Parts: sequence; structure tokens; C-alpha cells
Amino acid sequence: MPKAKRSASVAWREHMTFDARTQSGHSIVLDTSAPNGDDRGATPMELLLVALAGCTAMDVVSILQKKREPLAGLEVSVEGLRAEEDPHVYTDIEIVYHVRGPVKPASVAQAIELSETKYCSVGAMLGRSAQITTRFEIQAEG
Repeated sequence: MPKAKRSASVAWREHMTFDARTQSGHSIVLDTSAPNGDDRGATPMELLLVALAGCTAMDVVSILQKKREPLAGLEVSVEGLRAEEDPHVYTDIEIVYHVRGPVKPASVAQAIELSETKYCSVGAMLGRSAQITTRFEIQAEG
């Protein structure tokens, strides 16, 4: 089976602002904060956390829907701790799943575990340099 090739590009706008474009045609502004940049967009390292949150959230929603769980909402927050020395990779990452609806805790735990061990490619890559921990909270609709 051939490997799936993906592509993205960035074009320098000015200072440290770049316009990123994905293979699928979506755009993102990249920048950094002052004094090096103008804070017009997310930093590449922030986007890694966004990618991780999005990847695992899509997995968890898909799995819970397949289990026919009454999911009313999901928010995933990710916090990363970076190494003090260059290249400042993430060393520790915590993922918190905020689940809404009368969903069974065992189903949420299983969905997260499947995302971690089988489906989330972003987590698999980041897990090679960072210790990733997860937890979840369920807020039943009431």
C-alpha cells in the first residue's frame, strides 16, 4: 500500500508573519509574539497542540458515536511543557477531555485509549518526545 503523501507551504509576508496553506486549500496565519513578531497568528508550536487536540477529539467523537453514546458536546484542552534547551521540544503534554452528555465513563475511557494507542497519528508522533497524560470530565446534561 503506497504511503499517503501530504503537503503544506508557507509564504513569508513580512517580519515573522507567514501565510500557511494546506494541500486541501485551507489557510492559517503563523507568527510569533513581540519583539520577534507581530502576534498576528498562532506559532508553529501552538499549532502542534491544536493538531493533537483536533486529532484525538475527532477520534473520540467518532468512537462515541459508533457506540451510540448520547454525546452532547466535547471540548479538548491541551497543555504542553517545553524543554529549556534548544530545540525546545515538548517534554510533557496533558490532554483534558471535557465531555457533555449522559455518556458512560467506561465508553469515554475506551475511546480515549483507542485514540492514544491506535488512531491518533499526531499523538503517536508527539509521544516520541513527550510524556502524554490524559484525563476526562463528564458533565451530564441536566
